[in-house]
Amino acid sequence: MTRRLECRTALITGSTRNIGRSIALAFGAEGAHVIVSGRDDSRGQAVVDQIRADGGKADFVHADLDGTAAASRSLATAASDLLGGRIDILVNNAGIYPPATTLTADDAMVDRVYAVNVKAPFFLAQAVAPEMVAAGGGVIINLGSWVARLSVPIGALYASTKGALETLTRAWAAEFGPQGVRVNAVSPGVIADPELNLDHPAYALMHGTPAGRAGEPAAIAAAAVYLASDDAAFVHGTVVDVDGGRAGVAVLANPVAFQAA
Repeated sequence: MTRRLECRTALITGSTRNIGRSIALAFGAEGAHVIVSGRDDSRGQAVVDQIRADGGKADFVHADLDGTAAASRSLATAASDLLGGRIDILVNNAGIYPPATTLTADDAMVDRVYAVNVKAPFFLAQAVAPEMVAAGGGVIINLGSWVARLSVPIGALYASTKGALETLTRAWAAEFGPQGVRVNAVSPGVIADPELNLDHPAYALMHGTPAGRAGEPAAIAAAAVYLASDDAAFVHGTVVDVDGGRAGVAVLANPVAFQAA
């Protein structure tokens, strides 16, 4: 590792499993003191233990981000205290995806998904950005999704929240960038999840892409490390697609026949 995040501090929401876990491990390996956060204490502690075993620094903070400003402020305060009074990097990774259509989503589901996926990151940025400005700078990284731009028939609710977060990425870059806080996002494609069966229909969504398969969490972590590091010092308000080409490229089954037509 190049230790690109040496002496930095980072709070990563939803970092007890899969993409968030991979980002936490990568940040720890790159030298950051990482706050792992989430609702599952045992999983969170396991991530912390792994980072420490690999020679890094990490602590766990239990967090149930319910969309209230109080919950986000509480997490930010607890993380800042453990990190010596500052958070250099905030990664808004926590999110939920109910497999519902527009017609089956009820009031409670809509409120819950917007609370976790939009309001919690909004209030975390509200809590953390001023401290970053006061400290001379910082980085906020949001997790978007390819379905915010290339829609599928199930998941309108989730897609709309990720669209909101990608819009906030640009708005926050405009608001906080001139004050030294860089704000960007990573937009994953379908990412392999050990808790899903290999025949899960989500994986079929990557057919017809250049990659032709689901990605690995480490690919998202690598993009997050880049955006958090000084290598991305001139990158503001950008959504980095790490999706195997899903949102931007169509692969033809028979390009020769297409050319002939």
